[in-house]
Amino acid sequence: MIEIMTVLFLIIGVVIGIWFSNMRFKMQIQDAKRKAQAHLESIKQDAEMKSRQIISDDKEDIIQYQGIANDEIQSQKEENETREQRLDQHEKYLEQMKNRLTKYTDDLNEQANEQKKIQDEIDDILHQAEDIHEQRELTLQSISRIDKNSARQTVLNDTENQLRREKDIEVKYNLSESKVAANKIANDLVIEAIQSGPRDEPRSHIERNINLPSNEIKAKLIGKDEQHIRLIQTLTGTDLIFDEDFPLLLHIVTHDPVRREIVRTTIESLIISRHFTNSNIEYLVNTTTQKVNAALRETGETVVHSLHVGRIHPDLMKIIGKLKFRTSYGQNVLYHSIESAQLAGALAAELGLNTQLAKRAGLLHDIGKAIDHEVGGTHVELGGKLTRAFNENEVVVNAIESHHGDVEPTDPISILVATADAISGARPGARSESIEEYVTRLRNLENIANQHDGVRDSYAIQAGREIRIIVNPEMLDDDKSKSLTKHVKDQIQDELTYPGKIKVTTIRELKAVQYVGKTKKRNHNAIKEA
Repeated sequence: MIEIMTVLFLIIGVVIGIWFSNMRFKMQIQDAKRKAQAHLESIKQDAEMKSRQIISDDKEDIIQYQGIANDEIQSQKEENETREQRLDQHEKYLEQMKNRLTKYTDDLNEQANEQKKIQDEIDDILHQAEDIHEQRELTLQSISRIDKNSARQTVLNDTENQLRREKDIEVKYNLSESKVAANKIANDLVIEAIQSGPRDEPRSHIERNINLPSNEIKAKLIGKDEQHIRLIQTLTGTDLIFDEDFPLLLHIVTHDPVRREIVRTTIESLIISRHFTNSNIEYLVNTTTQKVNAALRETGETVVHSLHVGRIHPDLMKIIGKLKFRTSYGQNVLYHSIESAQLAGALAAELGLNTQLAKRAGLLHDIGKAIDHEVGGTHVELGGKLTRAFNENEVVVNAIESHHGDVEPTDPISILVATADAISGARPGARSESIEEYVTRLRNLENIANQHDGVRDSYAIQAGREIRIIVNPEMLDDDKSKSLTKHVKDQIQDELTYPGKIKVTTIRELKAVQYVGKTKKRNHNAIKEA
């Protein structure tokens, strides 16, 4: 019974709990509904207020926009009215222009008709004039008995003859003026060329001797049984001789300036290294030879590029570099060639000739001096052959062969090169030879010629490059004159030391003069033998 009661109370408690829970949930639901309803009411009121505000604002915007639109419409109406007025005015202006153009066209048509009438009258007059001209020509031909073509040719011939006479007079006058002012013009050109052409080149002394620093170095250079110095002589093809008065002074004896430079540089390198052995000597000689040859080509390239004479064969540029170690009467031949090229170029520019070709000829005019110690012949002959071998311009070749008067110049540039050569060699300070040595050398040439029987007089010219002997024609005949020339040549060759080649010329001249009455008659019979 108690268990039943317990179960019953439990059931009742559960039922009551469920009821209370339901009641509590219902109350919560009702409370939530009230809150939701209140919230909805609040939202509704806010929405109504905002909608009323938006509607109010929209009405104001609409009214404002409507006012602006009305203003724009009114402005457009006013602008359209203005445009209509302008269009009306423009139409009136076009109508006025149309009337003016119509009137102007009518006037032009009237003027054209008048001009046509005038042109027709002019054409009629021209036809009448042509008829009159033809009748006049026929009348003239009948009177003069010559046709029109012959008359025209006669007039042309007379005019041509008259112009030719005037041209001859003008040419003769200009030629006379040129002859009178030729010396002054030539002097002015030479002075201008000297002032604007050459530039000073540093003078370099070609060493032919070496001063050894001590006897110890001298002993090492000579070597045991003179093997070192003999090896150097063998490898370089030179002779090394010690001075008798100055034991430490070594003379380099050779005709080849390039070999002399190789020996000098090799010995100086040996002195610096102090390594005197056969192997080191051979190494230094080979190395120095390569450096000197490379320096020769580099020197030639530098000179060619600085003068702007165009492209030159590389082997010829190396030969140009050899001129650096060649002197003539104490003057460095390379610097002399550069100076001659600049002078020839300046003279050519003054005369309107080819400046580049003139400088090229001036640079190469003494190129034969670079090889005259290797090949027989004068530097003029060798220079001509050398440049022909390298296909140089014939003007350049002729300038080389004619700059000492051996051949006749064929181009004005050849004359300019000879002039530049003379200026460069004769300017003060160009050559280190003293006046006494120069005069002595010329006097020795003349003395050799004067000591022979039958010689009337002798003259050494061209700085001792030529001697001219004038003989007595009554003492020497033609055969003896030729024999005298050969004897003088052999004597000069045996007794004198001379640079290059000397030309010996013998002149035999006979004059016969007779007078008849008051009139002089002269008969000349001259025989020249060289």
